[in-house]
Amino acid sequence: MRIRIETLRKQYGTMAALDNLSLEIADGELFFLLGPSGCGKTTLLRALAGFVEPDAGRILFDGRDMTGVPTHQRRAALMFQGYALWPHLTVAENVAFGLEMLGIGRGEREARVRRALDRVRITDLAGRKPNALSGGQQQRVALARTLVVEPACLLLDEPLANLDAKLRLEMRAEIRRLCKEAGLTAVYVTHDQKEALAAADRLAVMDRGRLLQAGAPRDLYTHPATPFVAGFLGPANLLPATVAAATPEATELALPCGLRLRAGAGAGVAAGAAVTVCLRPEAIAVHEQAPAAANGFAGRLVESAYLGGMAEHTVVLDAPAGDGPALTVFETNPPPNRLPGAPVWLRFPPEHVTVLPG
Repeated sequence: MRIRIETLRKQYGTMAALDNLSLEIADGELFFLLGPSGCGKTTLLRALAGFVEPDAGRILFDGRDMTGVPTHQRRAALMFQGYALWPHLTVAENVAFGLEMLGIGRGEREARVRRALDRVRITDLAGRKPNALSGGQQQRVALARTLVVEPACLLLDEPLANLDAKLRLEMRAEIRRLCKEAGLTAVYVTHDQKEALAAADRLAVMDRGRLLQAGAPRDLYTHPATPFVAGFLGPANLLPATVAAATPEATELALPCGLRLRAGAGAGVAAGAAVTVCLRPEAIAVHEQAPAAANGFAGRLVESAYLGGMAEHTVVLDAPAGDGPALTVFETNPPPNRLPGAPVWLRFPPEHVTVLPG
């Protein structure tokens, strides 16, 4: 199913839950909606399902306008955050419930339930009640119940929120496998950045009812359009700066503390412009002495947390007027002598210095 959303608007009192939002989702795409609480992502999902009627705009499924089309005729199945399993029914009976409501005959109903349970790998649990299942098993039952009606589009509202970290990883991969095997178009709401970056074909970042940027996970992470997108998609050092000079080959940036750094080509900003510099912690290199290349700065390690194969440092840069900005830095396989108070050198490769609108 191809989904096209045209200038969708939904108002609750004075708040615009959806503010003239437009978006296209390709057939068979696993598309993530990402944003803080209250940004409108769940409202958009419920509008796709038919539970929310927009005030303006259109939703088209394969070119067909869904305005006024009831939920059960949309071929879009919504899986809620709470699994909503009937406690008095067995796993098989829970999965079959939607088919009974559609009037599917017993023989076909049983065959489809078996196929759905097999797809989510819980055939052996068919006779159990929900209270005898783990959280991950209940999640699979909810998935089977959604898939058994054979939707063209799967809508998922933070489906992994109730699972522990290990199960989240397992079920994230399972949901992606199921969607790809079935050729489903899926729209997946989450506020978990890692979940979206790891599993999405494409994703969109929303805030206050508006779509800020959409694209492939790597593109949004490495080339965010705004400081909000940069900060929401993962750890980022965001520094105010002024463009001191701009050429097709490089951009020279002046920080308020008196330091200067260079960004790579293609920043697309003019001299004198106020900008925000984005430095990802993993793109900052740690050195024992002054690096010979551009963008090398002395600093002082003020805090460090060992995280196994990586350490998270806080480094304050030395600046002409005293202390410069405090930066978060990720270092892989850090040496044991990297202790708070130690002097360090940092280097920001120009190609990893992202210049954003101020």
